[in-house]
Amino acid sequence: MLRADKELLIFPIISGTALFLVSIGFMIPMFLAGALESEGMGPVTYLVLFFYYLIVYTIGLFSSTAIVGAAMMRLKGQDPTVQDGINIAKSHFADILGYAAISAIVGMILRAIEERSGLIGDIVVGIIGAVWSVATFLVVPVMIVEGLGPIEAIKRSASLLKQTWGEQIVGNISIGIVFMLLFLAVLLPGIFLVVIAASISVVLAILVGIVLAVAIAALVAMQSAIGGIFTAAVYLYATDTVPSNPYFSQDMLQSAFVPKTGKRTLGI
Repeated sequence: MLRADKELLIFPIISGTALFLVSIGFMIPMFLAGALESEGMGPVTYLVLFFYYLIVYTIGLFSSTAIVGAAMMRLKGQDPTVQDGINIAKSHFADILGYAAISAIVGMILRAIEERSGLIGDIVVGIIGAVWSVATFLVVPVMIVEGLGPIEAIKRSASLLKQTWGEQIVGNISIGIVFMLLFLAVLLPGIFLVVIAASISVVLAILVGIVLAVAIAALVAMQSAIGGIFTAAVYLYATDTVPSNPYFSQDMLQSAFVPKTGKRTLGI
């Protein structure tokens, strides 16, 4: 699907650039003000951090909605464009903003727990964060296809969890492992080449570093786009609405599962 719709890579590239600029815009002033180095964050710092989370989540969700929406169109036999993805995300912007606000609040709560509880807080935050990620995995396609608001979409995503938790975990781990290997395959030789180039010329080292950064950015964009396609496919499987298409047939998806006590489980 990504080969058929290479324009899907545009969304993570734009959102990644925007996130980088937003992070710089927030973090540099906070660092200069000493807010990030203080032992305990005050109310003003928490308020600024909330707005940072809100903007970051909104940008990320807008990109994810555009990717998933375009993937849904492709799976239905249509030929999506970048504008189609943008239009889908724009039509759900109110829901995106609402879900971003909820995610920001959850992020702030987890940050507060982590800051106040030491090692135990880190463990609790890790567990809660993992559960939240799995339970809300299908929020974006639910908002797009079923037209639900953020709260109802979270409930709906959680209700689909019992059918898709195996797919989500195994699929995301598999995608993560593949791209981790790709990152290492690019990063390690790249660092070696930068070191070699630095011994020859600073300019050459900078050029090699730029090429390395572009290659890593391309991998990040690919991982994000494939993640969106995977989310769309999992939702279609969970709702038994896989349309006829050359990418994900109902038989192919069902062949990855075997019946067990009346439930579908991973056949691995």
